[in-house]
Amino acid sequence: MTSPIIPERIARLPELAGDLWWTWNTQARDVFRQLDYPLWRQTAHNPVLMLRQVSQEMLILAGNEARFLSTYDAAIDALDAARTAKDTWWRRRYPDVPGPVAYFSAEFALHQSLPIYAGGLGVLAGDHCKEASDLGIPLIGVGFMYPQGYFHQMVSPEGWQQESYERLNWTDAPVEPAVTADGTPCVIAVPLGNRSVLVTVWRVRLGRVQLYLLDTDLEENAPWDRELSARLYGGDREIRVQQEIILGVGGVQALKALGFAPAVWHLNEGHAAFVVLQRIRDMIETGQSFESALQEVRRTTVFTTHTPVPAGHDAFPFTLVETHLAGAWGSLGDARDAFLALGHYDNGSGSMFNMTALALRAAGSTNAVSQLHGRVTREMWGPIWPEVAEDQRPVRAITNGVHVPTWLSWEMAQLFDKYVGPDWRERHDEPTVWARVMHIPDEELWAARRALREFLFAFIRERARQRWKEERVSAARVVAAGTLLNPNALTLGFARRFTGYKRPELIFHNPERLLGILNASRRPVQIVFAGKAHPADETGKHHLQQVYRRAIDPTFAGRVAFVDDYDLHVAHFLVQGCDVWLNNPRKPLEASGTSGMKASINGVPHLSIGDGWWAEGYTGDNGWLIDPKSSGDQDAIDAADADAMYTLLERDVVPAFYDRDSHDIPRAWLSIVRQAIISVTPRFSARRMVKEYADTLYRPAAARATTV
Repeated sequence: MTSPIIPERIARLPELAGDLWWTWNTQARDVFRQLDYPLWRQTAHNPVLMLRQVSQEMLILAGNEARFLSTYDAAIDALDAARTAKDTWWRRRYPDVPGPVAYFSAEFALHQSLPIYAGGLGVLAGDHCKEASDLGIPLIGVGFMYPQGYFHQMVSPEGWQQESYERLNWTDAPVEPAVTADGTPCVIAVPLGNRSVLVTVWRVRLGRVQLYLLDTDLEENAPWDRELSARLYGGDREIRVQQEIILGVGGVQALKALGFAPAVWHLNEGHAAFVVLQRIRDMIETGQSFESALQEVRRTTVFTTHTPVPAGHDAFPFTLVETHLAGAWGSLGDARDAFLALGHYDNGSGSMFNMTALALRAAGSTNAVSQLHGRVTREMWGPIWPEVAEDQRPVRAITNGVHVPTWLSWEMAQLFDKYVGPDWRERHDEPTVWARVMHIPDEELWAARRALREFLFAFIRERARQRWKEERVSAARVVAAGTLLNPNALTLGFARRFTGYKRPELIFHNPERLLGILNASRRPVQIVFAGKAHPADETGKHHLQQVYRRAIDPTFAGRVAFVDDYDLHVAHFLVQGCDVWLNNPRKPLEASGTSGMKASINGVPHLSIGDGWWAEGYTGDNGWLIDPKSSGDQDAIDAADADAMYTLLERDVVPAFYDRDSHDIPRAWLSIVRQAIISVTPRFSARRMVKEYADTLYRPAAARATTV
């Protein structure tokens, strides 16, 4: 396909499209909406692809149209300011930090056009990077460019998840080759076993933040090495350990080749813990001892652990690690065993090299992602510090937050502009700002919520129509996709990874009681599900199948829907358009969770078990807490939790939504909506979170570095 020629007057359109800063800037998004709105929708809001497909005539018209040029100029000015502003929060607060923060993560959720994410870890990483840009923090992200990304989900007529992979077309994605100081493409050689694997580096722009992605898909590599970076979380243990060596060892090499000298190294989960190895090797080559190098690494390394679920902590047989690190042992010399000991961990099934254990022992600061998760982590990883009392173990808690400009709907932002004040965007982590939400008239707040609900149902119907048109699916499957949902009925949303501890089927525990709630003639309720199971998680796929079978079951009369191929695009419609956000993990296995935060800032109250962030977020009037204080075996707990959920729906949730005044306004409901916005937005924003990382982890680590 031949791309059209961009008129000189709007020559920076490709630059704007290629910087994912546009994803959270209203003016920038308006540029592409105004350019060609049908194409904007057709390309799933991918302006890079859009600029390859837009007609020459449309570009010429835009370059001569006053309204478009005004929007374009404002967006370009805002982009330049975002990239170069000197009066930033970081510079005002910490003008003396000597270098950038290197942020390593196996996945980043930035936009659906760059499918290098699977779930919550990636969403958190993406929001962290975006907020770092807003605050002016000199952060450099390091991850993987997965040419096949994460899988697309299809559901068979029997309800079984099927995965397909689609190769990413670089020309349609917001990426560019990273180049070194002399202008040549950045390519490094990572030792793996007795060979070297070449790794090229891609760059992604995020305002002030740069993200560098590693890719082994080079012709010079052997076919099996080219596949190492092909898929996110693909392959067996042997593939996984090689991926993690490339991420950690190769990531350090890439930053060095690109001329960066980080002051702080942040490991977002244990996948990147081999950063420690490469940094130690580099220091040993300058003449330091292993112990001296390790101490220096500790001073400047920050580690975030994200899950109490054992399967979330990668562990490998020592022989596998030793084999694939064969090229590293020469520089370590006699310290080889000392390094391997850093990863030693016995979880009761035998000693393994555990990536989380390595990170815990090598980091100077460690944090969990909620207060409850902090307590669970200190207990869970006690063997790392056998002589330290549980409450003294060095794991602090920084509760997750969400990037408000990314997740807040345009409709709610308009209300905030009008009633909360023009400064809410800059001050949205300040609780006092949000008291002004009380000034929003009920009528306008309800109108905004109704509009967002209508957008959700229009999206679901159109998506189902396209599937029916393209795949000729059966009528039952069209119904399962949500075509019979009632746009006026109370709608519960449940969207997240499908796995056992998240209990996606819990609401079906007592089908008869649930049917009474769903099919109430005057006060109906409906549920929209979405989410993927990990390709290797057979239990998660079984849970998904059971939910899907309810969606096609005529007994539920179209009150249950499953939206397949969940991604960031789908997530925006769901967290903004549902009425209630449902979450029922098996406590205490939800480290934090963030989808309920995204819903709450949009006026979608949370109905949840008191796990993760909701243990801190629930105030009594901003949603509902499922807390039957049950005990016994898992079956007994499930039964008690389901019963408590039904009771809350029957007694509190449904009446509040349907009790209307003479103007058809649910005043009591809107009181809960307001409190959800007021209480959650400042406390659970990525702005509060990233400032906390900066104050309690980044600045102290940088200070320790300067004292060496």
